[in-house]
This record gives sequence, structure tokens and C-alpha cells, in this order.
Amino acid sequence: MSREQVSIEELQSRIGQSLGESQWRTVDQTRIDGFADLTEDPQWIHTDPQRAAKESPFGATIAHGFLSLSLLSAMAMDVLPTIRGQVMGINYGFDKVRFMNPVREGSKIRGKFTLMEVKQRSDNEWQLRHGVEVEIEGQDKPALIAEWLSLAIVK
Repeated sequence: MSREQVSIEELQSRIGQSLGESQWRTVDQTRIDGFADLTEDPQWIHTDPQRAAKESPFGATIAHGFLSLSLLSAMAMDVLPTIRGQVMGINYGFDKVRFMNPVREGSKIRGKFTLMEVKQRSDNEWQLRHGVEVEIEGQDKPALIAEWLSLAIVK
């Protein structure tokens, strides 16, 4: 799938607007276990379905908050346009992240992106700020909200 390409001026005209929603992604136990292995965080609330069903207030295992956060990269590729002439994008970090609602195993999540700021840093570098909300299918409260910063390098 090819991402939309826009000029800086077109992108600036979208400040304050929703850029769209990503596809739904299932957070199953295999994905949770893989993340636990990679991050060396095997806490039972993530990796032990039987114990979590009995002892957790959630009634099931839950995804790591950082797993939901890390899926933003894939979600962004579904939605965010690139700037014409862009040669790379760089994750610049977050000004705000709040984990609002646990993602139970088997849930589907998707990202909603709003463009908040487009700021020139140099002749070939633009800083973008996106408001992000990760929704959980069937839930009113999002999994997380964040302000995500990225750099677009253009030639």
C-alpha cells in the first residue's frame, strides 16, 4: 500500500484535523508472549493466562502498555502521509503518554491520529506532533493517549 504524499503546505493546512484511523490489530497471547520475551518482562499478568483468569482484576492476561505503544509505528504507516521529497522519518519521542485502559488478550486495537503541529527545524528537517489515541474495539475508554513527535527529513 502506497502512502499519500503531500507538500509541506498541504500538511500545514491539516493542523488540527484528524488524519484517520489505522486498521484493527489483534493483541493475542502469542503477540504478548513475544513482546514479553523481547523486553524481558514476563510478569504473570501478561504471560500466565490461568493465573490471570483467577487472580487478576482483569480476568485475563493483558498486553504490556509498551506493546500497545510500540504498535503505533505500524498504525502510523496505515494512516500518516509523507512529505514530498521525504527521505526518512525518525521517531523523536513523546511529550505525553498515558495508559488509560488495559488491553485484554484477544482485543483489537487501532490508532487514531490528529496532526497538532508542523515546525521547521532546518532547511531539510521538519518536526511533526501528532495526537494519538489507541482505541480498544468495543470499549469507550482508550488504551492510551499520547503526543508523539517525529522528524521528517526531506531532500
